[in-house]
Amino acid sequence: MKTALITGATVNTGLGVAQKFASEGWNVVITSRREEALSEAIEKIQRVNENVQVLGYPLELVLPDNNVNEDGIAGIFADLDEKGLHVDCLVLNAANLGIRQQIFVNPLSDFVNVINTNVVANYCLVEHAARRMIGKHDGSIVFVNSNTAYRAIPDRIAYSTSKSAQLGMMRALALDLGKYNIRVNAVLPGMIKTDRWENNYNNCRAALSNYTPLQDIAEFADIADAVWYFAAHARNTTGAELTVDGGNMIQLYPIIPE
Repeated sequence: MKTALITGATVNTGLGVAQKFASEGWNVVITSRREEALSEAIEKIQRVNENVQVLGYPLELVLPDNNVNEDGIAGIFADLDEKGLHVDCLVLNAANLGIRQQIFVNPLSDFVNVINTNVVANYCLVEHAARRMIGKHDGSIVFVNSNTAYRAIPDRIAYSTSKSAQLGMMRALALDLGKYNIRVNAVLPGMIKTDRWENNYNNCRAALSNYTPLQDIAEFADIADAVWYFAAHARNTTGAELTVDGGNMIQLYPIIPE
């Protein structure tokens, strides 16, 4: 039985991805910064997928001193080794959203935290996963990226920068890891119906990215299906981007109904 490790997977998109893999008969390993949320998410996944193994690990990707939590990441993979679980697919979903970070207001440390969370910590995770995938000459790594890698939004400089950097790292990893048959790809969501959207956090329901050619935005299952495609079906695909944003990226400007 195969195993997927999904970071930031106790709510929203990450949880949806974990539920998709479990429903397809994969063991699932999830991480979260909030330890109390892990048991609830594990129970939710396990309740409808009794025949798979579901594990959870608390993980702060970046420590209070702004350094990447290398020991914490290494510890998770060491524990999985002891349990005899091999990560066949690594899904890099956890992120610092860097909301309301203003260039003349926020300290440099806020920018660094976003970069270290979304780029450097993910590199560390990939390194640990790929070292183990080499032995099987097979593996899939999927970044849950964002269309903001190409389309900037106000007061999110660090976030957009990190997502652009992720795509550069994804392509470079795909090149270097291809000889080991490790495929590295990225899913680029647009606006998603998360709890933040439902609660209109940061006035996101008024954002122009809600106005898509398909006149709808993504649900968790849409993102999960795209991640699953890369993990289970894209045998000869690496270094690729799959945008799931209702067509938002093809627009010069959104068409708002009168």
